[in-house]
Amino acid sequence: MATITAQEVNKLRQITGAGMMDCKNALVEAEGNIDAAIDILRKKGQKVAAKRADREANQGAVIAKANADHTFGAVVLLSCETDFVAKNADFVAFTHKLVDVALANHPTSIETLLALPMEGRTVNDHVTDQVGKIGEKIEIAAYECIEAPVVASYIHTGNKLATLVGLNKTAPQAEEFGHDVAMQVAAMNPVAVDAENVPEDIVKREFDVAVETTKTDPKNARKSQEMIEKIAQGKMAKFYKENTLLSQEFIKNNKLTVGAYLKEADKDLTVTSFKRVQIGA
Repeated sequence: MATITAQEVNKLRQITGAGMMDCKNALVEAEGNIDAAIDILRKKGQKVAAKRADREANQGAVIAKANADHTFGAVVLLSCETDFVAKNADFVAFTHKLVDVALANHPTSIETLLALPMEGRTVNDHVTDQVGKIGEKIEIAAYECIEAPVVASYIHTGNKLATLVGLNKTAPQAEEFGHDVAMQVAAMNPVAVDAENVPEDIVKREFDVAVETTKTDPKNARKSQEMIEKIAQGKMAKFYKENTLLSQEFIKNNKLTVGAYLKEADKDLTVTSFKRVQIGA
């Protein structure tokens, strides 16, 4: 049996908002696996505050930008050890430079980005210089990019979270609408563009949770397995509505879904993909 520390219990409690003993018991049952313990709490009907909440985070800066014609966007997370360094103007400016190199060269991976030329040397050389200059572990911890007819970006205050959104076509005010949707992605953290694109492992996980929570509800004690699964499918419909981007209520006008908001710009306008990078996520 795995040894569960008080630190692990407290971490799970901070993530979920569940009671101390509930967290400890869930971790014991999950043999110390945090994600599995979260699911155990959910299946037992615990009100989990945020199943995809921030984990214990490293520090750093996250910067997202689109190129001049808004057809390619990049987001870089440059990590460091302390918040003091992460907030330093030179550190943030250096992260901006890394994104500018990405916009000029369209790399598709961290490895490709590190090998690119930057002011006569490679990006990797300049990152190494930062380590020697600052005295902390500095690295490009995440890199994402999108190429689309229209790409919009958003950086949340404090440079801890940034997003990219790709749209399928140009349209009047498409960049403005794209920026609003990029803000939506930052605020609401969708799992996919729409229900059809939710990864199979997430669908299975959520359906299992829906079935177990339905079973444990006393009012369903006499219901058949077929009825239990039917109720669970109803819960899945709610999950898709709340967690897929185009079906979510638009944060600037909750009378519209994000999909309906985009159609105000153009009846065929939609999201092709999005990227969300956050310190500690």
